[in-house]
Amino acid sequence: MRCAYSLRLPSVSPSGLGSAVVQVQVEFYVNENTFKERLKLFFIKNQRSSLRIRVFNFCLKLLTCLLYIIRVVTDNPGQGLLRKVLLLNALSGRELIFWVDRKVPVWAIQVIVAIISFLETMLLMYLSYKGNIWEQIFQVSFLLEMINTVPFIITIFWPSIRNIFIPVFLNCWLAKCALENMINDVHRAIQRTNSAMFNQVLILICTLLCLVFTGTCGIQHLERAGKNLSLFNSFYFCIVTFSTVGFGDVTPRIWPSQLLVVIMICVALVVLPLQFEELIYLWMERQKSGGNYSRHRAQTEKHVVLCVSALKIDLLMDFLNEFYAHPRLQDYYVVILCPSEMDLQVRRVLQIPLWSQRVIYLQGSVLKDQDLLRAKMDDAEACFILSSRNEVDRMAADHQTILRAWAVKDFAPNCPLYVQILKPENKFHVKFADHVVCEEEFKYAMLALNCVCPATSTLVTLLVHTSRGREGQQSPEQWQRMYGCCSGNEVYHIRLCDSKFFGEYNGKSFTYASFHAHKKYGVCLIGIKSEDNKSILLNPGPRHIMAATDTCYYINITKEENSAFIFNQEERKGRPAGGIYDGPSQLPVHSIIASMGTVAMDLQNTSPPDVSGGKLVPPTVNGTGSRRPSIAPVQELADSASILPCDLLSDQSEDDSVFTDEKDHSSTEYVKGYPPNSPYIGSSPTLCHLLAEKAPFCCLRLDQGCRHNSFEDAKAYGFKNKLIIVSAETAGNGLYNFIVPLRAYYRPRKELNPIVLLLDNPPDNHFLEAICCFPMVYYMAGTIDNLDSLLQCGIIYADNLVVVDKESTMSAEEDYMADAKTIVNVQTMFRLFPSLSIITELTHPSNMRFMQFRAKDCYSLALSKLEKKERDKGSNLAFMFRLPFAAGRVFSISMLDTLLYQSFVKDYMILIARLLLGLDTTPGSGYLCAMKVTEEDLWISTYGRLFQKLCSSSAEIPIGIYRTESHIFSTSESQVSVSVDDCEDTKDRGDESRSNDQSDHPLLRKKSMQWARRLSKKSVRWQGVSRDSSKDHAQRIAQQRLNLYRRSEREELSELVRNRMRHLGLPTSGYDEQNDHQNTLSYVLINPSPDTRLELNDIVYLIRSDPLAHVPEVPPVHSSSLKERHESSIDTREDTQL
Repeated sequence: MRCAYSLRLPSVSPSGLGSAVVQVQVEFYVNENTFKERLKLFFIKNQRSSLRIRVFNFCLKLLTCLLYIIRVVTDNPGQGLLRKVLLLNALSGRELIFWVDRKVPVWAIQVIVAIISFLETMLLMYLSYKGNIWEQIFQVSFLLEMINTVPFIITIFWPSIRNIFIPVFLNCWLAKCALENMINDVHRAIQRTNSAMFNQVLILICTLLCLVFTGTCGIQHLERAGKNLSLFNSFYFCIVTFSTVGFGDVTPRIWPSQLLVVIMICVALVVLPLQFEELIYLWMERQKSGGNYSRHRAQTEKHVVLCVSALKIDLLMDFLNEFYAHPRLQDYYVVILCPSEMDLQVRRVLQIPLWSQRVIYLQGSVLKDQDLLRAKMDDAEACFILSSRNEVDRMAADHQTILRAWAVKDFAPNCPLYVQILKPENKFHVKFADHVVCEEEFKYAMLALNCVCPATSTLVTLLVHTSRGREGQQSPEQWQRMYGCCSGNEVYHIRLCDSKFFGEYNGKSFTYASFHAHKKYGVCLIGIKSEDNKSILLNPGPRHIMAATDTCYYINITKEENSAFIFNQEERKGRPAGGIYDGPSQLPVHSIIASMGTVAMDLQNTSPPDVSGGKLVPPTVNGTGSRRPSIAPVQELADSASILPCDLLSDQSEDDSVFTDEKDHSSTEYVKGYPPNSPYIGSSPTLCHLLAEKAPFCCLRLDQGCRHNSFEDAKAYGFKNKLIIVSAETAGNGLYNFIVPLRAYYRPRKELNPIVLLLDNPPDNHFLEAICCFPMVYYMAGTIDNLDSLLQCGIIYADNLVVVDKESTMSAEEDYMADAKTIVNVQTMFRLFPSLSIITELTHPSNMRFMQFRAKDCYSLALSKLEKKERDKGSNLAFMFRLPFAAGRVFSISMLDTLLYQSFVKDYMILIARLLLGLDTTPGSGYLCAMKVTEEDLWISTYGRLFQKLCSSSAEIPIGIYRTESHIFSTSESQVSVSVDDCEDTKDRGDESRSNDQSDHPLLRKKSMQWARRLSKKSVRWQGVSRDSSKDHAQRIAQQRLNLYRRSEREELSELVRNRMRHLGLPTSGYDEQNDHQNTLSYVLINPSPDTRLELNDIVYLIRSDPLAHVPEVPPVHSSSLKERHESSIDTREDTQL
């Protein structure tokens, strides 16, 4: 190859002046410019030209084999020239092996082909010569060429041997070699590198064909001297022999042909196993790597790609169950791209027919374009990139996720990206992705809301899981049936103009539409998105007028498109109906048809209420003629005189005296504003309660005094509200999202709970700078497995303890043992502080069954069996009936993986979840809060009436109920307790309690007996001192021994805590040893039916409208209903200082 480079060299005359410039053209060559190198470039090195030569050579070999078959077909040993030769020489029939009847045209063509093949072989031998001529001469391919070409060339000069036999059929092996070289050149020309499996299959097929063809031609020729088999009979014999069938109807008769059969079988036994071994090895490697997803399938079928570092069975099943729970995704394929080899559990699952036809596993790296091409990433409908949360170094796991996201975006810029990130500070690196879920942001915000809105984690988890509400419907427990049915509610969307649910409320207020849609259809309208404003607004309030182009977001058991509307007989006849909820018979009845996920709704009369007589007429109370207060109707349009505003900004009467009763806090001043220091890039600005001046870092330390104050424990601060304690390993940036929702501007000041961060490692100054502007936020170094640390941080004054999963324990040799330390520590705290609400984060959801573990609790055993039944039925929420999860006391971040998966179908789910949790604040959008139903509120009676009351009075939208019920559990360790006072009871009762202790507390009994023996040893010394009083001492010791024997575990633990408090100098009066949660169970009802009865202490989840969205000019007169909650709202209005 020659390159046209030109070089101009100046030529200078001796005088150096006025000389002409002489141009010299120099040609540079990439290869040596010789005749041999040019031939080598054409025949060997150049891919395209060498490919043409190999194709030509392959065709020549096939032509020689075809000519041989023609010669055999036209050959007749008993006629023609061959017969004359045989008669003249009087030779035996065995001479037919050496001589054949070759027609002249066939001979001429064979000679020409032989000459061309000979010349080509000699030329290639010359070009590939590397100094060892004998090595090239003794190559098998060269020897075969000489055997099949040289005799034909000799017959040109020696006509008498023109009919000599030449084994031209051996050229099939040369054709096989030429085909292999040709395929290699093809793959090299098109840059295809993943064709090893194809090559090996091709080699095996060619080897089998060559063996059969060689044996057929060889046996046919040798049997000319014997039975004179035809070519077809020889082929039949070879197939029968190589297939090990051996019918025996066709057999070779002479020993040369029999010897050839033996040789061919031996060759087959040696060559074929080697070929099969290589093929099996490549097939196994292909199975490990997963092969390819063909381009044809990618263009005709829809698929998504799942990219993970290590594929665990739990993650895989969560993804598949949630992804394929949506009907329109049933025809999608899932291509998994993972760098590690598929483990045994995953392999077994993917062999199930349900998944084997839908899931394709490819072993490869996202950072390699070759592997992305195998997964056809550029044709994928979406790419999910999940982080490895079980890594010890979560920052390194995020870095890998970021690189994967960049690689996919570079290779397939149009492929939608769904990225899961762990650390919030890394979120801005993947902001180009279509959807991003930051694990620590959601985790801490959800745990924070759990402290003020119980079981928020359960509420959100149920909303983001796909379910049909069939769980627990076969259970005899009423709460399980209600809880399972309501768990099927999810968030859906529809345009107002296309909706049967909301279409009739065009031009009405949002609150009016939400109430009447719930009354009529049982759906809960929670938010809208206007066409001119692309932001989703949760409960924009009554001043928002519904438009036909609005997108409505609602909570329901299924979407409207899957609903069948069944009108009752009254509406069909067109008779007018009465007022709103005139009687029990007018309540809507919702019958859920489980088949095909369709909901049939019986529609009752929903005509607008008569304003003149629209007041509810509640039934009589206790049979008397007195009536309960009525509920005002919800107005079609906003009326400032009838709406209780959610304004927290207009009255400062309470602010000046909020902290006047607290020690040294009379001068503390709070303002509202945006936190000045964000710990990471990308945090959403939220209006919060802030200190007027930043607190010094030394004042943030709870257990150490400083020059500003001398407090060294939580008791000394004199907090009015209960503490919220957070136990974490380090003060990561995600912990900032725990503080912000609890200090949001819409939280009343007098309801702000002090926050204590119990950290294993002291925080750095960067984190302290971010939190020093928030009021009542402290930290302390300590661990939850240290009782002294818990007591010093004020655990006896806390209502909630949040235990965050530690990064250092997320990985273990046995995966599910990662939660072992956390579970045991929480169980210890549950025994030490039974009245404390402990909210725990676990790595694996399956470990929640060990929370608040009771070894002999039959009820927990029944729940375990129910969980197994629901899992066998294919439920995605089999763990939902576990009491800690239902009560919101345990949470695993892996439960929120489905939030990212659902966003593929519902692209609004991440934004709605962020608005509910307070991670994002959109102007005009409401927030999640809760209210408690007291005795004064029970007159409202039903959830539907409560919905009307809230909509008409304060424009709040209820979305669910957190219900706590008394429940009698079976006898367990925590319940078997005999106090010292019980020893004075009758003998029978004492014997019964002792039997319970012996059966349920063997270790406790043994320990008590040891203490009794020690006291007995001491009594011997006392007897030596005063023998006169020995009888009294013996009786006293016996009584103490009996008391210790009957002493309960609860009393031992209480005494242990009190002793440690005395040792630390803490007062013991605040320690409450009673367990408030022992005989209760709690659960969440999402969007219950309107006729659901309210119960005492029900906590109602509300979406309250944004206080900053509208401030009324004239303070309205508030009604007397919901007295306590409304007085709280009035008393806690505040000014905003921005």
